[in-house]
This record gives sequence, C-alpha cells and structure tokens, in this order.
Amino acid sequence: MRNLRLGFIWLLYFTFLLGIEALKFHRTEHTERISGSAGDVLEDDPVGRLKVFVYELPSKYNKKILQKDPRCLSHMFAAEIYMHRFLLSSPVRTLNPEEADWFYTPVYTTCDLTPNGLPLPFKSPRMMRSAIQLIASNWPYWNRTEGADHFFIVPHDFAACFHYQEEKAIGRGILPLLQRATLVQTFGQRNHVCLKDGSITIPPYAPPQKMQSHFIPPDIPRSIFVYFRGLFYDVGNDPEGGYYARGARAAVWENFKDNPLFDISTEHPTTYYEDMQRAIFCLCPLGWAPWSPRLVEAVIFGCIPVIIADDIVLPFADAIPWEEIGVFVDEKDVPNLDTILTSIPPEEILRKQRLLANPSMKQAMLFPQPAQPGDAFHQILNGLARKLPHDRSVYLSPGEKILNWTAGPVGDLKPW
Repeated sequence: MRNLRLGFIWLLYFTFLLGIEALKFHRTEHTERISGSAGDVLEDDPVGRLKVFVYELPSKYNKKILQKDPRCLSHMFAAEIYMHRFLLSSPVRTLNPEEADWFYTPVYTTCDLTPNGLPLPFKSPRMMRSAIQLIASNWPYWNRTEGADHFFIVPHDFAACFHYQEEKAIGRGILPLLQRATLVQTFGQRNHVCLKDGSITIPPYAPPQKMQSHFIPPDIPRSIFVYFRGLFYDVGNDPEGGYYARGARAAVWENFKDNPLFDISTEHPTTYYEDMQRAIFCLCPLGWAPWSPRLVEAVIFGCIPVIIADDIVLPFADAIPWEEIGVFVDEKDVPNLDTILTSIPPEEILRKQRLLANPSMKQAMLFPQPAQPGDAFHQILNGLARKLPHDRSVYLSPGEKILNWTAGPVGDLKPW
C-alpha cells in the first residue's frame, strides 16, 4: 500500500512538471526538426521520380467486392482500396505501359468479411493467382520480369502468407507467384517467413476524419501516465494468454492492473481518442501480429508509443525516426515496465513530444481523402522511387522461367 501511495504522489509531481513544460511547449508552438536520414527522406516528393501503370482488371477483383461489403472501407486493411483510388488520379500514373517503372495490380484481397467484420484471407491466394494469370496472358510486362517490376498491396496480418494464424501462415509461406514482386504490407517482423526482402512496410489504415474530429485543445495537460485499451487475453482462441501476443499483453495486465500509474482496461470508451491526448505514454503491444492501429493513433495524438513487439519492422522505417519518438521494451521486460518508463528523464520525454508534434510525422501515417503532400500514399511512392532504377538482372532472357506456377497448397490452384 505504501508503494502505491508513493507511486501516486510521484505521478502527481511528474504530471505537474510535464504539464508546466508542455504548456510552454504548446504556447511557443515549438516542434523539433526531424533530422538525419529519416528526416531527409520524409519530405521527398515522388512526382517526377517514377511512373506507375495501373492494370485495368475486371471489377470482380476490386469494385464489385467492395460494393458487396462497404465495411471494407473502414477496417485496418483498407489501404489496398485507398491506394488504388489514389493511383487512378495520381500524377505518377502513366497510361503508357512502355514508359512505366512499376506496374500495379489492384486486387482487394482483404475485403471478405465475416458477419462481425473480421477479414478472412482464405480466398486471397486464388484471387491473387487469378489476377496474375490475367495480366500475364493479356500484357507482356509480367512475363519479361515475372513480377520483379510489379508491386502488390497485401495488408493482411501476415501479408502474402494469407492466413491470420501465424503458425499456419508460416507453414504456407509467401504466395509463390509473388516471390519476385515488391510487396507493400503492414506486417513487418525481422527474420520472418512472411516478410519478403525488399518489402515496403506501411501503417494500418486508421480513419483520418474520425481521428481529426476528436482533437482536443493542445494546452490541456497530459495527466495520464500510461494508457492502453484493448484485449489482454484472446478468450476464444487463447484463454490462458500464453500464446496470444506471446504473453506480453497478459503480463501487462497481471503486473499493472492495480498500479495507479497505469490506466489500462479492456473497455473501449467513447473518449478513447481524447484520453490518448491526455496520456504521456501509450502502450502499443503486439497482438496476433506485431502491429496494431494504436501505433498510428499514438503518433497522431502525440502520445509516446511504447512499442512491445520483438523484432518489429515499423512503417516507413527509413523515413520516420522511430527510435527518437518511441520507447522500445522487450517482451521479456514487460514486468519491469513501470521502472523503465519512470526512469526516462523529463527532458527526453519532452523531446519525443516535440518530434511527435511535427506535422510531417503525423501526415506520413495517414491515408487522407483527398491525398495530401507527404502522406502515406506518397511515402509508399517514395519507397518505390528509392528502389529505382531496376537492376538489369530483373529482366529475364526469352523463354526463361524462375517462378513455379504449380507450387503451393493444392487448394490455391483451384480457379477463382
């Protein structure tokens, strides 16, 4: 009891100290410049640096799927839809495939939802395979590289492994026909079967207008030390909590559910976005996959993300200085989370908050409608531009084949 009381007193003092400094910070509207290699490329302009040809596919691969279930527009994997819409009117689009640097195939692989709105990727391999067969038989560009100058948006939990359970995703591996293509994916974990070398890791979709409608005055002090709302146990699939989030979320709950420094719960209040803006630290632990939309929300609302996901590859890691704006905690160190966070000097916290206040940082995490300079659409294009020019080795000799069209599970070979 004495330790809890001391912790509460410390929290009041710490909040008071940061509150005074935060008021100074907001009144002067000072933001810290994002320097170094990340800051230098964050504001790159992709226009004029690449040209993208968008294949025109039958609507059954995209628009008709969306018409069947418009909920796809708001789930965390919606980047595949908004990227398609963006490219159709983007200045980097070319109607002449002969001058294209990159080719894009618009397939909505995550727009197959359960009644509860959860995307299931079971049809995705057959759909993707069908689309590739179509472009390979109607245009010459796939066959000359077997996809090495093509990119695909695969935003599901384990990307082009196309399964929502990690063990089965690893067993499936990346769809064989995508082995030479560049994948634009939300999933990123070093040394993982489902992260292809050369992939562009992007943030999950979070509705920009919805978040912007919840902004509170910037001079309101951050009176919550640590904030988290979400599952600690996946009762339906892993009631003991040892497998879900590799036990990290269960460890957060068991160690800190009664700690006054931690405002954590499974309930999701209507003030969720406002609460994040009142918090100093926002926990961003892994779930079934290493990432979640909380990462985007934390950056948008200036709450220092506490990233608990070993070996995570973060969105646009070559453009956003994650080490500077976030706090990384190893999964095994979760029981020491209170000590780790309370030992961070106030001046370091304030510097992270100044970096998070930079508008360029926030813009890069969003897919706004219409697109804005420096947003996530542009960061994807910047990533593609940085991969140019293509090495001549991507072009195959006449008649040369590398990919095995009959590889993979038998079910994937059925017509779609």
